[in-house]
Amino acid sequence: MAGAGRARLMDRDATEDDLPAIDRVFRQSFCDTFAHLYAPADLDAFLGKFTPEAWAAEYHDPRYRFRVAEVDGEVVGYLKLGPSALPYETTAQAIELRQLYVLKPHHGTGLAATLTDWGIAEARRQGNEELYLTVYTDNHRAKRFYERYGFEEVGRYDFMVGNQADEDIIMRKRL
Repeated sequence: MAGAGRARLMDRDATEDDLPAIDRVFRQSFCDTFAHLYAPADLDAFLGKFTPEAWAAEYHDPRYRFRVAEVDGEVVGYLKLGPSALPYETTAQAIELRQLYVLKPHHGTGLAATLTDWGIAEARRQGNEELYLTVYTDNHRAKRFYERYGFEEVGRYDFMVGNQADEDIIMRKRL
């Protein structure tokens, strides 16, 4: 049993009941990190694509996998793997780390590393040879994090938020 005042950290496969919490973590993390970059109409258009129905459709699609991180039973982060929609060419079997978000108060706690470790292991378990992701060009903290895992820059990508195109870096890890 954890001592008084000690947070209980854990990660587990997401359930359908976790989808509202995943949506909350996504919106809060995205807005905390990036909202200042966008006109309100562009941000609203982007966030509007993430409906309960859209989350459920991905959750029920066998090509996607969700993992959540909890602190004292509250979902505070998640990772989503899924088929890639990125503009790259490869002959290898590949998957995309589509989203990794951890609420700001939990940055530096190891939850992002725990989720990433799971994502890499799961990608390998599925027989993938490469794992791709994108990261915003000016998100230096995230780039350093992924580089520590052996991801390397392999291209550029226009990440659309409403009508605004942000320059993202496509990164690849050979598995």
